[in-house]
Amino acid sequence: MFESLQQLLPVEWHGAYTVLTAPVRWIPEWQAMLLQLAWYGDSTLEVILKRVLILLPSLLMIAAMWSTMLSMYTLPFRSGRGGFITSLLLAWWDTGRTVWLYWASFARVAIALVGYIWGFTRFAFLMVKNFIVGIFRSPMMLLDWTSRRYFQPGVPWLAFAILLLWSAVEATIFTFTLRPTLSEVLSGLTGFEPDPRLMSPLLWLFLFLLVAGSFACIQVLAEAVKARKIPDIVQMFVVEAFVMFFEVVFLYRELVDAVTPWIAQTSGGQVQLGIVATLALASFGWMGVRGMTWFLFGRFGTPALLAIMARNTIGIQQAADIAAPVQPDLWRAPVAALKAEAEWFRREAREFSELISLPVLQLLAAAVNFAVVAVSSRPVFALPFRNLDDLLAVTHAWSSAAREARSESTPTGLPPRRPTPIELRAVGQ
Repeated sequence: MFESLQQLLPVEWHGAYTVLTAPVRWIPEWQAMLLQLAWYGDSTLEVILKRVLILLPSLLMIAAMWSTMLSMYTLPFRSGRGGFITSLLLAWWDTGRTVWLYWASFARVAIALVGYIWGFTRFAFLMVKNFIVGIFRSPMMLLDWTSRRYFQPGVPWLAFAILLLWSAVEATIFTFTLRPTLSEVLSGLTGFEPDPRLMSPLLWLFLFLLVAGSFACIQVLAEAVKARKIPDIVQMFVVEAFVMFFEVVFLYRELVDAVTPWIAQTSGGQVQLGIVATLALASFGWMGVRGMTWFLFGRFGTPALLAIMARNTIGIQQAADIAAPVQPDLWRAPVAALKAEAEWFRREAREFSELISLPVLQLLAAAVNFAVVAVSSRPVFALPFRNLDDLLAVTHAWSSAAREARSESTPTGLPPRRPTPIELRAVGQ
């Protein structure tokens, strides 16, 4: 570059041109060597490492060298040479510190990433742990929570569960017993064979409600007898008689028919059960089964069943107060912890962004300082920055000072003095 410019000058000026350009003539060759060192490598990994670790510091060194050597030409004409040289040396000192802090920031970023990965790993394990524990604990806790919230203390849950289980078992038995008869009836009415897969669940649900309703009728009849209300006793007795008749004719009669061949075989054919004997045996069977189940668990579980159907609570006198149950803790604890740590995540995100951006901004600020020192003998930024707030405060203070300088003038008519970096930092704080 300098040789081509030299050819444009007269021959008499070549010597003076060589002397004048001696301070900067070597910079282009040195700059090309430095950029080649920072840009190329023997392997992909080496290229990546060089461009990440060396390229930006090399660009800063190039800008610093150009600013320094070009500012040497102004020394004979510059006032305050001592302050200028001091500012220039301090700029080089800041350059060395910013380059070192740039390299050290990679270690800080690596340590921060390890900490973040470790924290997120612990959080993930906490989520999985609570999920697994909640899966095993939630059924029991949900049952306890339901029992405590739906009823007052003292509800006979064992009798209530056995009542439902007995109703389900009885409905299952009578489903297989009554399904052939019901299939024949439906075939005669509709003209085609019903699908057992659809008919069996519906029949089971009907029989389950029928058996549970039988226990409910006995409970209402027992309460009417206890209260000695004659009209209610007569009414419920009639209702219970119809319930008994229906179950005996359609359900328990099938069981008696199943044992009729055994009776005939045992008696040598002398005992033949007629309609009266069959219905009598079925009635005795119904009363025996209902009486046994009623006195065992029906009289304790049926009130709870009726309370559930009526959406009422069962109060037991002189029941001890029980503390509120522990709620199933499946997602609540991790979500609460995540909400509690939201501020920490925001703070760490800001710190991580500072770890990444602040070293690069400090390199740029050092390059700007060299250009400003070459012009005004005073740097703009006081390096190094502690955080992004320092950079924003200095930039804002410099802009405010520049606006005030344009709007006001000194009494002597001279341009106002620009604030120093220390003054700018004080204004920012």
